[in-house]
Amino acid sequence: MQINQTALSAIFKGYNTLFNEAFEGVKPMYDRIAMTAPSTAREETYAWLGQFPRMREWVGERVVKNIKAYGYTIKNKDWELTIEVDRNDIEDDKIGVYNPLFSELGRAAASHPDELICGLLPLGFNTQCYDGQYFFDMDHPVGNALVSNVADGAGASWYLLDSSRAIKPLIYQKRKDIQFIPHDKPSDDTVFMKKKFVYGVDCRDNAGFGLWQLMYASKTNLNAANYASYRAAMIGYSNDDDKPLGIVPNLMVVPPSLEAAGRALLMNDRDANGATNPWKGTAELIVCPWLR
Repeated sequence: MQINQTALSAIFKGYNTLFNEAFEGVKPMYDRIAMTAPSTAREETYAWLGQFPRMREWVGERVVKNIKAYGYTIKNKDWELTIEVDRNDIEDDKIGVYNPLFSELGRAAASHPDELICGLLPLGFNTQCYDGQYFFDMDHPVGNALVSNVADGAGASWYLLDSSRAIKPLIYQKRKDIQFIPHDKPSDDTVFMKKKFVYGVDCRDNAGFGLWQLMYASKTNLNAANYASYRAAMIGYSNDDDKPLGIVPNLMVVPPSLEAAGRALLMNDRDANGATNPWKGTAELIVCPWLR
C-alpha cells in the first residue's frame, strides 16, 4: 500500500468504526451505583454532601435548612491508552491484524468508568468522605449518635446500596469525554524516528465518595442472617433530626468469588434448608469483575 494522507484517513476511518462499535457494545454498570457529575475545572467541591432534604409541616414561617459546608473535593485525573501500528504493516497491507486491538481499545475506553468506580469500593475502608470519617466506618456522627455502615471480617467484601435516588453513594466526575485521536501524519516524529503510527484515547475524570448512608460494606459471610441485619441497619438510618431517611437497599455488588452466594440469596426460591427464601428479589445482584 502506498502511504499517503488519503490512505491513512481511510485506515483511521476503519479503525474508528471498530472502536465505536466496541464502545457502544459495552453495557456500563457504573451509573447504577454512582451519580455522574459534570466538571468544568481541575477539581470540584461538593459542599452540599451530607444533606437529606425532608418535608415538614408548614406551621408559621418557613424554616430555612442550614447547609453544612463540608468541602469534599474531587480532583480530576488524566487517563490514556495508546496503540502503535508499524509502518511496514501498512506498506504491506497488513492493517487488518490490528483490528482486534482497536475493538479492545473501544471496549477498554467504555469500561473505564466501571473500572474506576468499582476500584473505588475497596478504598472506602481507609479513605475519608465528606464527614471526615472513612467512607465505610463504624462511627459516622449523626446528631448525637455514632452510626456504622460497615461490618468487619476476614472475607471478601460485598456491598448493599440504595441506588433509587438522584444522589448516589459514589460520584463519577467527568471533565472531558473519551476522545479517539490519530497521530498518523508521515511527518510525525513517531513515524520518522520509530516508523510507528500512533492511535490513542484519552479523557479527564475521577471518582469519589458521595453519601455513606446509601451504602453498607461487609467482609463477613454473605448469608441470609448478615444480609437481613445490614439491610435493617440501612432502613433504620435517620438524619440529624432523628427523622427516617427512607433508605431501602435495592442493589448488592459482589466480586466474582461471591457470585454464587449472591445468586443463591437473591434468586433462589428456597434456602439451603428447603424453606421459602424471604429475600428473593429484594435486591438486584451486580457482579463486578474488578473487585477481588
